[in-house]
Amino acid sequence: MLFNSFEFLIFFPLVVGLYFILPQRIRWAFLLAASYYFYMCWKAEYLILILLSTVVDYYASIQMNKFSEQKKRKPFLYLSLVVNLGVLFGFKYFNFFSESANAVFDQLNIFYDVPSFDILLPVGISFYTFQTLSYTIDVYRGRLNPERHFGIFALYVSFWPQLVAGPIERPQNLIPQFYLKQSFNYENVTSGLKLMAWGFFKKMVIADRLASLVDPVFNNPQAHDGFTHMFATVAFAFQIFCDFSGYSDIAIGAALVMGFKLMKNFDSPYWSRSIGQFWHKWHISLSTWFRDYVYIPLGGNRVVKWRWYYNLFITFTVSGLWHGANWTFVAWGAFHGLLLVIENITVKFRNRFSTIKLNVILRFLKTSVQTLITFILVCLGWIFFRANTIDDAFLIFQK
Repeated sequence: MLFNSFEFLIFFPLVVGLYFILPQRIRWAFLLAASYYFYMCWKAEYLILILLSTVVDYYASIQMNKFSEQKKRKPFLYLSLVVNLGVLFGFKYFNFFSESANAVFDQLNIFYDVPSFDILLPVGISFYTFQTLSYTIDVYRGRLNPERHFGIFALYVSFWPQLVAGPIERPQNLIPQFYLKQSFNYENVTSGLKLMAWGFFKKMVIADRLASLVDPVFNNPQAHDGFTHMFATVAFAFQIFCDFSGYSDIAIGAALVMGFKLMKNFDSPYWSRSIGQFWHKWHISLSTWFRDYVYIPLGGNRVVKWRWYYNLFITFTVSGLWHGANWTFVAWGAFHGLLLVIENITVKFRNRFSTIKLNVILRFLKTSVQTLITFILVCLGWIFFRANTIDDAFLIFQK
């Protein structure tokens, strides 16, 4: 079920009304049933994947809690990683890597006959996979006690407002809220509905209208000149922001109406003065996930400089692949990784200018230039993100 659908117009007030009417002891069961129904409206069979992830991670976390030594916990962590990432790989990335391998072997005149599978990508699989992985990893690290109530844990995995497109919530924030008795709160309801209205406006009025301008250009790059491509790229920057942040606003607002507080996912990212600052403001739940579960385990910035730069580059390249099974997304992630490496290499040189005392006008001009340069760099990255192929992306750059 999509937020911008007639079905949701019926689903939302019905679920909210029944949630506040029902007694506290069964609210979790009602929300879980509503969440499963919400997902099954898209494709009922794929609910099996959510159930598989839920059962495996619940079992793995309970077993890990029996041991104090991480060595004995590892088999259960590996079970969670293999099952969750295996399902994600099979549905989202198998055909991509198979076709890429086929192209390489074809160039080497080596026979490669692995069939592709014509399967529909389960909606939201990247989001709920990462959400449940954060749970098992935190239990493994000893930072979180496993949730004993299977129904509450299942609700954490599948909570309907953020099931399809995030935010990717941490268990420490969301699970305790399911135990609280949420009473009807006028301020929460009005604030949530206003946020939802703003999200619908961004999604349906701005993003969907911009898509009608952007899609014809990127879907046929040969037919358009350089100025048209520049216009379409800037338009796409606002399209993807309004689309993604709008959907997040609807999710956060819908949860708030019922009294649940989800994390902020976007914070005026296009006002950023550097690429590093941009990633502190764009898709915050995902960027912090990669920071905590990929970048820091690789060593973060607590290593020699070349390894630090490697960690940055690899983290963003992998995050690009998370967004989609296409080399364009990998290139987009690598592009941002490279920008961050350059930003950190040149930080001492750039800091020399920050010590110069400037008057109010010059400070405003400096901030404006930094913001503009950052926005231009982000837009250049969006070319990779939106282009249908790598060849199309380079054609657009050429034009």
